[in-house]
Amino acid sequence: MVKSYLKYEHSKTFGLITSSASNVVWAPDNDFQNAALRQSKTGKAVVGADEEVKCWDVKKGELLSRWRDKDCVAEVTCISQSTADPDVFAVGYGDGTIRIWDARIATVVISFDGHRSAVTVFAFWGDGSRLASGSKDTDIIIWDLVAEVGLYRLRGHENQITGLQFLLRASTYSEEEVGGADQTINEKGVMDGHHGEPTFLLTTSKDAKVKIWNLQSQHCIETHIAQSNGECWALAVSPDESGCITGGNDGELKVWSIDLRGLAKYALRKGDEIEQTYLKERGFLRRQTKDRSIGVKFHPRGKYIAAHGSQKAIELWRIRSEGEVQKTLARKRKRRREKLLTAQNGTSKDFVNGDDAPEDLATADVTDIIVPYVIVRTSGRVHSVDWGRGAASKTLHLLSANTNNELELYSIPTKQAEKKSQTEDPPDYSRSYAVDLPGHRTDVRSVALSSDDRMLASSSNGSLKIWNVRTQNCIRTLDCGYALCSSFLPGDKIAVLGNRNGELEIFDIASSTLIDTVKAHDGPIWTLHVHPDGKSMATGSADKSAKFFNFEVIQEEIPGSKRTTPRFKLVHTRTLKVSDDILSLRFSPDSRLVALSLLDNTVKVFFTDTLKLFLNLYGHKLPVLNMDISFDSKLIVTCSADKNVRIWGLDFGDCHKAFFAHQDSIMQVAFVPHNQDGNGHHFFSASKDRMIKYWDGDKFEQIQKLEGHHGEIWAMTVSRTGQFLVTASHDKSIRIWQQTDEQIFLEEEREKELEELYENTLTTSLEQEDEPGGEKAEVAAAGKQTTETLMAGEKIAEALELGIPDLEVMRNWSQAKARQPNIALPDRHPIFLYTNTSAEVHVLNVVQKIKAAALQDALLVLPFTQVTALFTFLQIWAEKQWNIPLTCRVLFFMLKIHHKQIVASKTMRPMLHGIRQHLRHALQRQKDEMGFNLAALGFVGTQMREKGSKKYVDEGLWEEEEQLSKGKKKRGFVDVA
Repeated sequence: MVKSYLKYEHSKTFGLITSSASNVVWAPDNDFQNAALRQSKTGKAVVGADEEVKCWDVKKGELLSRWRDKDCVAEVTCISQSTADPDVFAVGYGDGTIRIWDARIATVVISFDGHRSAVTVFAFWGDGSRLASGSKDTDIIIWDLVAEVGLYRLRGHENQITGLQFLLRASTYSEEEVGGADQTINEKGVMDGHHGEPTFLLTTSKDAKVKIWNLQSQHCIETHIAQSNGECWALAVSPDESGCITGGNDGELKVWSIDLRGLAKYALRKGDEIEQTYLKERGFLRRQTKDRSIGVKFHPRGKYIAAHGSQKAIELWRIRSEGEVQKTLARKRKRRREKLLTAQNGTSKDFVNGDDAPEDLATADVTDIIVPYVIVRTSGRVHSVDWGRGAASKTLHLLSANTNNELELYSIPTKQAEKKSQTEDPPDYSRSYAVDLPGHRTDVRSVALSSDDRMLASSSNGSLKIWNVRTQNCIRTLDCGYALCSSFLPGDKIAVLGNRNGELEIFDIASSTLIDTVKAHDGPIWTLHVHPDGKSMATGSADKSAKFFNFEVIQEEIPGSKRTTPRFKLVHTRTLKVSDDILSLRFSPDSRLVALSLLDNTVKVFFTDTLKLFLNLYGHKLPVLNMDISFDSKLIVTCSADKNVRIWGLDFGDCHKAFFAHQDSIMQVAFVPHNQDGNGHHFFSASKDRMIKYWDGDKFEQIQKLEGHHGEIWAMTVSRTGQFLVTASHDKSIRIWQQTDEQIFLEEEREKELEELYENTLTTSLEQEDEPGGEKAEVAAAGKQTTETLMAGEKIAEALELGIPDLEVMRNWSQAKARQPNIALPDRHPIFLYTNTSAEVHVLNVVQKIKAAALQDALLVLPFTQVTALFTFLQIWAEKQWNIPLTCRVLFFMLKIHHKQIVASKTMRPMLHGIRQHLRHALQRQKDEMGFNLAALGFVGTQMREKGSKKYVDEGLWEEEEQLSKGKKKRGFVDVA
């Protein structure tokens, strides 16, 4: 009989606040009904956490919601909030997919798949109908969120896209406004640009280029070298779009001014003035830290700029008002005149107090306009920042996501115009709130479960955390040293840690106190294990010794009194000296043997009572990092940095099997602790290749592969019941893998792996790569062939193959029925008999079920021989007026793809004439219907206005406002940058 195994699946993830692969987005507290809470302005933070998106309440430090698509295992790399609907978020993933989430219901609304590698940046168009995405594959794709399709792909950059921004979002100027060169812009003459199509896109890339794209003609109209030294890492456009800043290496920020008037003129006049430069370099700003500038953000009100590198600092800059800049320029002029006067040894005061006419700001140096404001020192290295956008106040809120798994909200007072002092000290900022308790600051190096599997201890450099396994809540946080190993002691009330300084730290969990620190070794304590009888423990260290300790409770006198109090103590009993550093130590479950793995690649097995050498296990080519002994003390499994796992017998020390298990060093290995289901010789291995594997130690077969971590796995422990295992990784997450009731068979698992491999190679081969040395087209289709699109195309082809014969059969039957009314129904395909539908309905249902984003790629799979069949059904759908938008979309796409063949075909010409007539008739009918509905709505609206209540208008105030608006001066266009 074929042996079956129970499957393990990923169950829960915790301990991760934010991952450094993604950016952070501040969102307002829309859910609060209480006005006092809304005034707090702390908002919520939306961050990527491996494959999930987490929404944190910054004030309370609570997790509000988590968004995860069960079909996606790729890491979140980019998040952006829609400008039109604050509840809509675009999330990009490491595999190039994009999902549009609705925050209210935490579900995916639309999903796209167009990029070949990780998505790095997003930009929403003003009305939320268009989305631009940039990726590591150097492409920019424009998506239509209404039709749910990719419009086109822009190619021109030669490296990862680092910045995207639509231009002319807020306003589009009419022809009169941009007509003359010296003409000013009237505020009331500005039309709302949110209802139009996006016209211009500003992009930056790591290839150090900044480009402006004309989206109407789909080509690049301007290219500049963004940085003087190396890559361009960031882009920020001012809220009024008059200027932008790009960030590069060595703390360099380059300031640019954007000629919006020129762009508007270019858009309206169809590009007459093509020679003009719309992006002008204004100067450089230098950050105090000289690392690369990976993030730049303008404050929504446009007066402040935040810039940061990968250090523990965020630098804030302030944009001076026009009056302040004029004063600075006047001071500089005065100093220049004084120097000139001193050089000429003159004494004329009239010369010193010369003409102080205001200068044009466009000629002023950028360092006179943008000045350093304050440097915010953070507790960890910054990887992303966002401004808090509350009501207008005297305080700025800055949200920082740090690489040490922490979110911080800083409050910075704004500069007050009325406060004038001789020495301008930087303002005092404060860290208002932080989300740091639900996770470790550094990598978890050790995990341990309590005897009842209810508590989990995770330890890292600086902290020990105790978690409730059922709820995943952190119930205790204790300060410790650099922990390397840990364990609960019998009773689960005390936890012991071994640290890098050779000390054993003993913690009382109930009172959250450090009971004792024992200096056990002279080197790092790499391993510790509690004896199976629960009365003692052993530690192994880099000082080439293993020490054995007994657990004792001694009565200790309370100072200043005669009373005593019981106190737990570790008593050192024996020491075992060996020839090299000890990396791992294990007692056998029958307490007879103790195994030590050494730095010299060997494993030595000693008798526990006499500490005499029993076995020497040779075979690994690199040090054995971990090992475990089976429940019956008959097998020992060892894992090494040589990527191999070896199974040995403990009777004679013979190697039963050695196999290449992982693609990187294997950090942990663990047997299932019991044999209730005959799985006592099954074991797990965890590696730096981010994979956990489940093995059968008797058959030497891999049972299952567990994928999910996005970093090296440092620690693993299996529950006492064997129902679940816990792993901790470099990605800061702790994951629980639960045993399910689903059975798996080895043959089926191998077949699944082969199928996955085949699908991956198939989709890779279908991706149309450009010829080496050949020029890439500047614009390409936004599609990408995936397994999903291939299967959808096959479904359409299958439906057409079934549909055409059935159409012919039913047509013949209808003709025969006209002659013989009692004729029997013909033999049809079972699928039509079962669903009781006609062929045209069946084909339409198949096409309707395909996602809008995948439809065009699915239609590309169809060979031209089946296009005639598809057009036959298109004609029927148009005649019966079924789903006209979908019919038109399929028709126009097929005409575009197969235009030459269709034009040359004589058989398709009458078919196209028929489709055109039916479509015109259907569209005219829809047009009449919409006209009638609009007229009816207008009539109802008029009636409502007539019956509605009239608003009170203060006549005097109204006339005054009218006079003011008529006499208002036209404002000139000023570059903020």
